[in-house]
Amino acid sequence: MALPVPAGVGNQVSTPSPSSTVAASPERARIDMPRIAALAVRAGSMVEQIRGRLLAPEARKVAPVYSTAQLAALCGVDKAHVAYRITKEDLPSGRLTPAGGKRNFELSELRAWTRTYRADKMRPAGKKAFTIAVGNFKGGVAKTTTAMVLAQGLSLRGHRVLAIDTDPQGSLTTLHGLLPEAEISEDMTIAPLCDGSQSDIRYAIRSTYWDGLDLVAAAPFLFSAEFALPARQMQEPGARFWDVLNAGLESVRDLYDVIIIDTPPSLSYVTINALWAANGIVVPVPPSGLDFASSAQFWSLLADLGANLDAQGGDMAGKAFDFLHVLLSRVDPSDPATPAVRQWIQATYGEYTLPVEIPKTSVTSNKAAEFATVYDVQKYEGAAKTYKRASDAYDAFVDLVEQSVVSSWADKAQVQ
Repeated sequence: MALPVPAGVGNQVSTPSPSSTVAASPERARIDMPRIAALAVRAGSMVEQIRGRLLAPEARKVAPVYSTAQLAALCGVDKAHVAYRITKEDLPSGRLTPAGGKRNFELSELRAWTRTYRADKMRPAGKKAFTIAVGNFKGGVAKTTTAMVLAQGLSLRGHRVLAIDTDPQGSLTTLHGLLPEAEISEDMTIAPLCDGSQSDIRYAIRSTYWDGLDLVAAAPFLFSAEFALPARQMQEPGARFWDVLNAGLESVRDLYDVIIIDTPPSLSYVTINALWAANGIVVPVPPSGLDFASSAQFWSLLADLGANLDAQGGDMAGKAFDFLHVLLSRVDPSDPATPAVRQWIQATYGEYTLPVEIPKTSVTSNKAAEFATVYDVQKYEGAAKTYKRASDAYDAFVDLVEQSVVSSWADKAQVQ
C-alpha cells in the first residue's frame, strides 16, 4: 500500500538553485522555543493528516475478520470440525459471504471459539493476571511492535489483555489508532498514579478497537512522572517510588489474564516501575553490534538497581522474574553482520534466547508506517510468501510466550 501524501507536503521546503548558493546568505535565525513549538504543531498536523487518510473513512482502526481456516488453526481443529460444531449452535456461527461459499467471523466471535477450544491454556480460577514488561534501553529495536503483537496475539488465543503504554512518546497508543498529543488526556495515562492523585489504575483503562484488548494510554506529558515519582519519595514518609504501578495494578489482576507493559527506551523511574510490576520480561534485540552492546547495559543497570532495592529490604526485596526471554528482532539475513552478532547473542543469553527470529520484511515495515501490525492485516497486497514468513514468526513468538505464562500459572498452583 502506497502511503498517501497529505496536501501541502510538496511545497514545504524548496531546493535552492546552484546560483542561489553563491550569493551571501542572510544571518541565520536562531532556533528558539517559539520556532520549535511551531515545528511541533506542523509535525502533529502532519501525523493527524496521514492517520486520517490511512484510516479513512472513520479515522479509527478496525479489527479484521477471520476465515474458517484461520479460526480452525487457532483452535487446533480442521475446517470440517468447525462446520460440524456450528450445527450444534452453541458457538458463534459467523456470516456467509455474499457469494455463500465462505464463512467469516468477527474477532469477538473468533475469541469465543478460542476460549472454548483452548480452555486448558486459559488463566486458572484463583490465579492472578500475568504481567509482562517489554523493555530495552535502546530505541529502534521493535520494542513497541513486539508489545502490540504480543497483546493482539494473546487476545486472539482467548486471553483478556490489558496493554499499558508507559513511554511518553506514546507509540503503543498510536498503534491503537489514537493520537497521543490530540486525543489523550491525563486521566487516560499512569500520570495520576505517579503523582499520587490516584492509587488504582482502573480510572485509566479504556476499551479499544480490538476485542479483548484494553489500553492505558501515554502522551508526552507523561514525562512529568519522572519528576513526580522522586518528589513523592522525598516528601512522603514510607513512599516507594518503584512500587507505584505494581500497587495500582492490584485491583485489576483478577479482571485480566495478561498485562503487557511497553516501557521507555531508558532506565527511568517509570521503567523501574514497569519492571518491578512484571512477572516476566521480553527483551527484543536486533542482531547488530550497537543493539547487542546496548542490551548488555540493560542487564548491568537492572542488576545494580535490583541490588540497591534489595538493600532497602521490605516485601520488594529479592525481586525475581518467572521468565526472561530475549527475542531476536528485525533480523536481516542479507546484512553481513547478522550471522556473527546472532552467534554473540546466542552465546551470551543461551537458554534465555527464544528459538524464533522476527524477520525484517516489507510486511513489518509497511504495517508500521500505517500504524498497524501483522495482525491488523485483512489482505496483504504483496507476496504471500513474505507475509507468511512474518506472520509465522510472530505466531511462534506469541505461542512461546503463552507457554511460559501457562507454565508459570501451573508452577504457582503446585507451590500453593
